[in-house]
Amino acid sequence: MSDRDSINPGTTGHILWTPSEGRLGTANIFALCDQIEEDWNVTVADFDAVHAFSVAAPEKFWQSVRDDCAIIAETWGDRVLENPDTRPGGFFGARWFPDAKLNYAENLLRRRDDADAIVFWGEDKARRRLSHRRLYDQVSRTAQALTALGVGVGDRVAGYMPNMPETVIAMLATAAIGAVWSSASPDFGADGLLDRFGQIEPKVLFAVDGYFYNGKAHDCRNKIAAVAAKMPSLQAVVVVPYADPAPNLAGIGHAVRFETFLSTFKADDIAFRRLPFNHPLFILFSSGTTGKPKCIVHGAGGTLIQHMKEHRYHCDIKPDDRVFYFTTCGWMMWNWLVSALASQATLLLYDGAPFYPDGNVLFDYADAEGMTFFGTSAKYIDALSKSDLAKAGLSPAESHDLKSLRALASTGSPLMPAAFDYVYDHIKSDLHLASISGGTDIISCFVLGNPTAPVRRGEIQAAGLGMAVEVFDDQANSVTGEKGELVCTKPFPSMPVAFWNDTDGARYRSAYFERFPDIRPGIWHHGDFIERTANGGFIIHGRSDATLNPGGVRIGTAEIYRQVEKLDAVKEAIVVGQDWQGDVRVILFVVMQPGHTLDDATIKTIKARIRETCTPRHVPAKIIAVTDIPRTKSGKITELAVRDVIHGRGVENTTALANPDALDQFRDLEELKR
Repeated sequence: MSDRDSINPGTTGHILWTPSEGRLGTANIFALCDQIEEDWNVTVADFDAVHAFSVAAPEKFWQSVRDDCAIIAETWGDRVLENPDTRPGGFFGARWFPDAKLNYAENLLRRRDDADAIVFWGEDKARRRLSHRRLYDQVSRTAQALTALGVGVGDRVAGYMPNMPETVIAMLATAAIGAVWSSASPDFGADGLLDRFGQIEPKVLFAVDGYFYNGKAHDCRNKIAAVAAKMPSLQAVVVVPYADPAPNLAGIGHAVRFETFLSTFKADDIAFRRLPFNHPLFILFSSGTTGKPKCIVHGAGGTLIQHMKEHRYHCDIKPDDRVFYFTTCGWMMWNWLVSALASQATLLLYDGAPFYPDGNVLFDYADAEGMTFFGTSAKYIDALSKSDLAKAGLSPAESHDLKSLRALASTGSPLMPAAFDYVYDHIKSDLHLASISGGTDIISCFVLGNPTAPVRRGEIQAAGLGMAVEVFDDQANSVTGEKGELVCTKPFPSMPVAFWNDTDGARYRSAYFERFPDIRPGIWHHGDFIERTANGGFIIHGRSDATLNPGGVRIGTAEIYRQVEKLDAVKEAIVVGQDWQGDVRVILFVVMQPGHTLDDATIKTIKARIRETCTPRHVPAKIIAVTDIPRTKSGKITELAVRDVIHGRGVENTTALANPDALDQFRDLEELKR
C-alpha cells in the first residue's frame, strides 16, 4: 500500500510504500525462514534475521537456499566451501560446493508443459510466444546440432543477437552440453566484437541478419562478414532471420540459416552434461579501461544459486509470474533475466527502442501480457519523467491498468529521489520499487530490494542475502552515514571463476582484492562509492574507478581511444565519466595534431566513428580540445585525476604525475556546467 500522503516529498529516506498484509503472507522469504529453522534448529522470523544468519553462517545459509530452491543436481557432495579464509591471503581462492555436479540449463528447463515460457515483442514488427514444451524441444534440437558440429565441454559459443527467443534457445543449448556462452548486442561494431569474441575463440557464432530500432531496420550482415573473416576459430555462423525473412548470406564465411542448422534433428530428451559447480557457464566482458575488455568467467552453480536467491527472496518471483527486464544481450541483466526460468516464471522479452512509437509501448506490453515484474534502468525512468510525452501528461497510472504489476526494479545507475516520486505518482502507487546494484563482475547484486520492508525515497533497501556488504573509509573502517568504498568481507558463490587467459589469477586478484592490502587484505573491493543510511538502506554515489557507466552500461575508455586515435586529426585523447543529472555522461578530451582544430566537422567525424565501431552508448556527450594530458612518470594517462578535477575534487598524489600542471586546463570548465 502507498504511504505517499504521509511524507514530505522533498526528503530522502521517507517511506513511500509498505507491503500489505496480503503480500507479507505470501512472500517467498518465509519459506526460506522455515527451511533454515528446520535445517539448523535456529529461529529466523523475517528478512533481517535471515540476512544476519546468512553472513554469520554462510555455509549453512547457502545449503538452505539450495534446498528451498530445489536446485537439480546429480550430487552435492559433503563439502560446502573450500578455501574460505579471509586472512592473510583473503578469499580469492574460495570455491563453493566443490564436489557438486549439475547443469544450469536443466534447472531452467524443468517444465515441459504448454504454459508460456517466453513471450517476445520486437518493436511493432514481431509478436511471438513459446511454451515450455516448445522451448525445451528447440533447445534439444539446437544442442544436437552443436554436438554434431563438434562443440563440446568447455568450447565457446558466441551470440551477436537481439533479446529474442533464439538467443535464449542458443544459450540454453550451449549450457546443456557443457559449452560456454558469451553474447553481445547487435549495435556493436565489428571492432568491438573482435575485441571481445576474438579473445575467447568461439567455435560457433549465432548472429542476427538485422534488427529494428526506432522503427528502422539495421543490417548486420557486413559486420558479421567482417568478424567471421578475422575469427579463424569459427566453424559455423548460424544466422537467425529477423529484419529479413530470407536474408542473402553471401559473403559471410561458414554461414547457415538457423532453420537449416536444425533441420536434420528431431526433439528428444536432452542429455544434460552435469559438471562441477564452478564449471564455466558465461563469459561476460569488463569495460576495457586499460586495454581490451577483460573476459570474466562465471560458473554454472554460482550463477544459478545466486540468481534464484535474488529472484525468489528479493524480487518475490513465483511460478507463472511474468518477468520483464528492458535489456540487451550485452548487459548482464539479460543473463539475470533468463535465469527466472529456473523459478518457473515466464520471460517477457522486448527488443527495440523503449519509446517507439511512443512512451507507452512497455506499459502496453505490461497490460497485454499480465506483467508482474518490470525491470528497467534508472535512465529509462528519468527519461520517462522528463520526456516531451511526460510534459504532455504521460502518466501510465492513468492510461494503463497495470493490475498485475507487483514490482518494478531499477539498475544501471543510481535511482534519484525524484524518480522514486515519479514511479509512485505516475506509474503505480501500490508497487514494490527496488533499486538494485551489483555488476558484470558478480553477474548479480550486492544491494537490492526487500519485498517485505518499506521503500524509502532515494534508498536501496537492503544488502543481498549471503552478501557481507560493508562501507569502508580509506582506513578500512566500517562506516554508516558517510560515503565510502563498497566491500564484501566474506566469499559468495557468484564470484567469477576466473578471467580468461589469466593463468595465475594475477589480473583477477588485482581487480578486486588489493584495495586495502596493508589494513584489510584479500577482501572484495567493488569500486562503488556507497553510503549506508541510518535506516539500514544504501545510497550509491557513483563509481570510484575509471570505468564509464552511462545508463548502467559499462564502457571502457580503451575502446574509445582505439577508435579516436586512428583519426589523423587527433594526436591523443582522454575520456572520463561526469556525474550528470543522476547519471553519468561521457566526456572526451582531445589533443589535436598540429594544423588541425576541433571544429564542428571534426566533432561530427569523431562521434560517427565511435558510434559505428563501438556502440551508440560510447558516443561522448561533450568533446573538448586541450593542449596536454596529465600522465604518470611511467607515461600512463591519469583518467582518475582528470575525473576528480572536473568534479571539483582534489587530486591526492600529484607527485606521481610527470606534468601535474596539465590538470589546470580541466578545472572549472564552463562547457561542463551545461
